[in-house]
Amino acid sequence: MKAVQIEKLERGIIARFCLYGFLKNQRYFEPFILLAFMEKGLSFFQIGLLVGFRALVVNLLEIPSGAIADLYGRIRTMIFAFCAHTLCFLVFAFSEHLWHLFAAMLLFGIGEAFRTGTHKAIIFDYLKSRGQQDQKVRIYGLTRSFSETGSALSAIIAAILIFWRGNYSDIFWLCAIPSLLNIINFLGYPEYLEKKSANKSLDFKLVYLHVYNSFRGIWNDSCQGRIILESCCFDGTLKVVKDYNQIVIKKIALGLPLFTAIASEKRVALLIGIVYSSLYIMTSISARISWRICAIYGNEDNASRRIWQGSAALYSLMAVSLFFDLPYFSILPFIAILILHSMWRPIMMGRINTCCRQEHAATTLSIESQSSSFFAMLLAPLLGFAVDSFGLTSIAIVGFVICLSFILTGKRSLAELCSKSSSHT
Repeated sequence: MKAVQIEKLERGIIARFCLYGFLKNQRYFEPFILLAFMEKGLSFFQIGLLVGFRALVVNLLEIPSGAIADLYGRIRTMIFAFCAHTLCFLVFAFSEHLWHLFAAMLLFGIGEAFRTGTHKAIIFDYLKSRGQQDQKVRIYGLTRSFSETGSALSAIIAAILIFWRGNYSDIFWLCAIPSLLNIINFLGYPEYLEKKSANKSLDFKLVYLHVYNSFRGIWNDSCQGRIILESCCFDGTLKVVKDYNQIVIKKIALGLPLFTAIASEKRVALLIGIVYSSLYIMTSISARISWRICAIYGNEDNASRRIWQGSAALYSLMAVSLFFDLPYFSILPFIAILILHSMWRPIMMGRINTCCRQEHAATTLSIESQSSSFFAMLLAPLLGFAVDSFGLTSIAIVGFVICLSFILTGKRSLAELCSKSSSHT
């Protein structure tokens, strides 16, 4: 960013944006969540019920929560979300009763629903108020870089804590600390970033109309609809595919002749911490340089198209490696796809923000997020059936086919759609 551009942005606010991402991703439970629930005596069926219940809560509340943030204040919405997260972590830490854990999952789902999309809208609206919309990919990439750095550090801290204490429940109460710190961080946000309407009391009819108008805007704007379709397919595919690659990662990690003198539980904790932290460091770097991809290829649309092409090539390499049962070679293209995804995400958020109305920003970004989850929900059972029938090679083939479909329908159709949309407006 040029010096004159930096002066137009308040360093303190950018620092708070980055601090939010760093603290948000201090989720020490993520690499060990399955083991933590098993330690509490839960069966795989009960764990599945908890995970499914969380997804249900998020899907029901995500889009209305975006409308509430647009209408009644984005900062207070974020504070509410992290209050729910803090209570959730405390319940997880101190209770083993199944119904208490369901209550904790309810709180977690509420927090996730009210968080997603809202902070991105705050960032983009701030940049617009400073006349710096052209910096949206760079600033969002910077904040995402801090998020990924936070994930890398959290994986190491969680591994050390489990190695030291010998149990998994401690990671939950530790999660409550950065969640509380983020609430304090939001209390320092300037009032003008709140962006709320004049309405003081919650009006569900107003929320419904806001959501309806946001959907109508996407439906009527073919360019915006195409971009959100790209986002949900790329993101949703990776959400499903990466779970299967955990099988490959674990197989490689446990097959390495390292830490063999350490007890198996502690050894798994150390290896998982190393693997996850290494991945997050690489994705942190890639997020920070995402704006350079736009600069190289001229604009966000061209950069996004190149990432689709690179992902297709990597999925094809992964398919060959899995077909010939070469786990060490199959994991390399998977890591590269994660790196490309971390570059692609800020670019995609910039594209969506460019074409959506600012007063509907949080709602539109919530719609995008839920679309990805919905696509993943549809793809997961189909991909599971394919893996049962044809093996792990199916995950790479599905990824390649989805990438290829957007490559073949990409440049010309997007240009035509955007020209039609601009002519209608």
